Amino acid sequence: MQQIDVRTIAPRQRHPLIFSTFDSLAVGESFELVNDHAPTPLYYQFLHERADQFDWAYLEEGPETWRVQITRTAGATSA
Repeated sequence: MQQIDVRTIAPRQRHPLIFSTFDSLAVGESFELVNDHAPTPLYYQFLHERADQFDWAYLEEGPETWRVQITRTAGATSA
């Protein structure tokens, strides 16, 4: 499983990198996100922008490191 550690990436570049990585996954594939704070805003962005396409599982929940496994559960849907 690919790991993306965003702790050393500029904040404005993090979400675009995470979403492009997610969009490149095949259904059933996942990656591990490593962050230095709770990724709650990212979770809500996924709910809004990739509804019904992902599974979100915490592997570690702080206080210094958060690790989340993000899995593509479905392909993109057309509007």
